[in-house]
Amino acid sequence: MRRSLAGVLALSLALAACSKSSGPDAPTVAGGAKPGIAVKDVYKARPSPTLAEIRKRGWLSCGVNPGLAGFAYPDTSGAWRGFDVDICRAVAAAVLGDARAVRFTPVSAEGRFAALTSGKVDILSRNTSWTFAREVGLGVEFPVVTYFDGQGFLAPKALALSSAEELSGARICVQAGTASQTNLADYFKARGLNYREVLVQTDAEARDKYQNDGCDAFTADVSALASSRSVMNNPNAHMILPEVISKEPLGPAVRKSDPTWTDIVRWTIYALMAAEELKVSSGNVADQRASSQDPRIRRLLGADAGFGPIMGLKDDWAFQAIRQVGAYDEIFRRNVGDGSALRLERGLNALWNAPQPGLHYPPPIR
Repeated sequence: MRRSLAGVLALSLALAACSKSSGPDAPTVAGGAKPGIAVKDVYKARPSPTLAEIRKRGWLSCGVNPGLAGFAYPDTSGAWRGFDVDICRAVAAAVLGDARAVRFTPVSAEGRFAALTSGKVDILSRNTSWTFAREVGLGVEFPVVTYFDGQGFLAPKALALSSAEELSGARICVQAGTASQTNLADYFKARGLNYREVLVQTDAEARDKYQNDGCDAFTADVSALASSRSVMNNPNAHMILPEVISKEPLGPAVRKSDPTWTDIVRWTIYALMAAEELKVSSGNVADQRASSQDPRIRRLLGADAGFGPIMGLKDDWAFQAIRQVGAYDEIFRRNVGDGSALRLERGLNALWNAPQPGLHYPPPIR
């Protein structure tokens, strides 16, 4: 008898659940399947003061490096170009529908966080490392890593060095107010080596001192060293030593006080990476939005509605970023990869499923 009652009860509960999930208000997907409640139906993002201000003024304010080839620099006509510049253009395309609606503010290494926290810029996209002290102690947030890097050393080939440990007693140029300054001290202290610190304020000053015998070696992130070498008088006369002495996850920073704005920046960048993963590019994105039957692509490009409004954006937010700026691989290639003077390898900055896997692993948009 007990077994019979238990069976009847279980059957009744199952039928009730089926009846509830198949009611007229249940969301549907292609093929007639009945998913759970859609995210857009259960969550409404808090309004973003940053987004409201950007829309009111009509442009995004972006803090960038004053001049770092491949990452942020004004060209001969005064137009800003580079990897970090394109990140800001993609965000502008997502929130305003126009990648050109950006004003770039050059900020120094020492003044960059003040520019962000004071509201002078909406986003800091300036080869900046995500660290504990910065995120926890300064009231800023790093939504996502855009470039995995590490600190290295640039030295003249004429010195015939094979290791950074041979730099004991050397004069080393390092930019003041950066993580590179602390990493340099840690590296030499841990090995019981001595060095003479030559402090500089900018990458340009470091290059100038280094090329004019003001220091024996130059330390910075490997990408920055490659950038500096590319514009030196004789790039082939210099080599980046094999040691990478730190982890430098680089990415944009935003104010911690506006979580919805953090979401917008984070997911715009992940959308660029997802586009590469799904083989969507600036050249085929319009056709993909119009004709693709892949649900992942349809969600990414706004062909299936619902994801943009969760953040206060239009459904085509990611479509506009990809169409106007490109997928992550396009941005990398033209600015710092094989389509640029830097010719940096993807390395850790490849996607997780690349033939030579890297660390970029965009979460799914669903």
